[in-house]
Amino acid sequence: MLEFTNPATYTVPENASLVASVFRFAKEQPGHVPFQRRKGDTYYDVTSKQFADEVTTTAKGLVASGIEAGDRVAIMSGTRYEWIVLNYAIWATGATTVAIYETSSAEQAKWILEDSGTKLLVVGSATELDTVADVAAAAPDLVETLVFDNGALAEIDGRGSEIGDEVIAERTAGITAKTGAVLIYTSGTTGRPKGVQLTHGNYYAEVAAVRTSLAFLFRPGSTTLLFLPLAHCFAQAIAFGAFETGVTVAHHSDTTTLVEQFAIFKPTFILSVPRVFEKVYNGAKQKAYDGGKGSIFEKAEATAIEWSKAQDTGGPGLGLKLKHAVFDKLVYSKLKTALGGNCVAAVSGGAALGARLGHFFRGIGVPVYEGYGLTETSAAITVNSPEFQRVGSVGRPIPGMSAKIAEDGELLLKGPVVFEGYWKNPEATAEAIRDGWFHSGDIATIDENGFVSITGRKKEIIVTAGGKNVAPAILEDAIRAHPLVSQCLVVGDAKPFIGALITLDPEALPGWKQRHNLPESTTVAELSTNPDMIAELDELIATANKHVSKAEAVKKYKVLDADFTIESGEMTPTMKLKRNIIQKERAAAIDSIYS
Repeated sequence: MLEFTNPATYTVPENASLVASVFRFAKEQPGHVPFQRRKGDTYYDVTSKQFADEVTTTAKGLVASGIEAGDRVAIMSGTRYEWIVLNYAIWATGATTVAIYETSSAEQAKWILEDSGTKLLVVGSATELDTVADVAAAAPDLVETLVFDNGALAEIDGRGSEIGDEVIAERTAGITAKTGAVLIYTSGTTGRPKGVQLTHGNYYAEVAAVRTSLAFLFRPGSTTLLFLPLAHCFAQAIAFGAFETGVTVAHHSDTTTLVEQFAIFKPTFILSVPRVFEKVYNGAKQKAYDGGKGSIFEKAEATAIEWSKAQDTGGPGLGLKLKHAVFDKLVYSKLKTALGGNCVAAVSGGAALGARLGHFFRGIGVPVYEGYGLTETSAAITVNSPEFQRVGSVGRPIPGMSAKIAEDGELLLKGPVVFEGYWKNPEATAEAIRDGWFHSGDIATIDENGFVSITGRKKEIIVTAGGKNVAPAILEDAIRAHPLVSQCLVVGDAKPFIGALITLDPEALPGWKQRHNLPESTTVAELSTNPDMIAELDELIATANKHVSKAEAVKKYKVLDADFTIESGEMTPTMKLKRNIIQKERAAAIDSIYS
């Protein structure tokens, strides 16, 4: 099938406003708990009434600070409760939030502040302030910069004592579906990042559609720990959707302590990018090997995947049910405990999850509902759900959305979640939206039931010297399946064969060294020439190559001394590889594959 439309189950009113719910909930459900804030190891409640009071006070302070309807206020901070308060307060003034990643460089922040015409900037900590201090001072429209850690909200709040409630009521009444809600700049691989303006109507449609598709998660009584960067539209869509549907949300920004926070907060569902699910899986597998229980884990893994696949073919037989029950006690229960013990499902976005992880997590009892979207589509425009799930796909278009495949295989999208254009960039808008369809840049297929499968990105397709087109994602997913591997980048554009750059996971290395009687001081460079390591990686590459044709298979690989990181600029804040940056920075390593 080349086109599929999922009929809308809602309408987007002309006066659609996400901030209106803040005051409606405070009036109708003042005791409801939309948020919990952490103090030490304890979470305490924030009621709808308390939240509305905070938003109103901060909005008054913004008005007193000179923020007018239509202005832009930027937030450059990690995920925290204050981000949400300030965002809704910005909306209550009729202004637009400019979302900047806390990991952005000074040059990136400079472009965003100047291009957006930001009037007020709030950063999270002294670290972000040090990064942007000089460029902020030079930004032509920026009046001031405040810091959350230094009491930014208290400073803003204190300015609004003379502003009446009627001022905020008048501002919020002026919001329509066309009013800008958030301005997010896409990372881009070439040229300047483009500003994507998402409106209240865009996010209203996103929330309405997702709450239909994932109603069992987005409902009162559910809880989630939000740890993805709120500068990303995926995290924003979940945050706004959770608030609209009565989910209780806590915020956390340190991904290195997630397991500890899961144990304290005990979320009923989580949302994340595939890399986090990979880390959970690889960490559990490596821990099993380190404890001498690798064979048990492998059997448990195979059983989980078999059990999951059986769900699509009539259900598991008695023998499989018995095996699954045994491994549930031995292995799966421990993994579920690591997620807090109450987690019934997860939502994945931002990059491809892959069938392997999808089947594994469904098999252990925590199904991961994978979706697909871009900043330009207000996050998810397709998603799997309990009613319609095909592991390995990114699901069907959510209600009100359409998808079709162009002649060259590109995925085209249409619906009320799709943005109307790039900020002050009509040329880029005209290139992206043609004949009413947004051109995603992704290569995909749509089956007879409307399930969309992403097979690659147009700009990432590798064309070898022999003319073979290779989508790198399939190989990279298979190679990253090994617990020793942190990241993999497949290369080979205009080269005689396909190669790969591999980085090793530092968390997995201590146990591997111990099992192979190597000193703790053994470096990655030394490991890359170790016969046992080479044999294990050779076997991994051979297994991964079974997923593709001979012409697409990895012929040679290079183990790098250092991993790709956000800090090095080689990964995005949502842990996707910046291929063009890596290929430039690691050019010598790539050349060594072909020398």
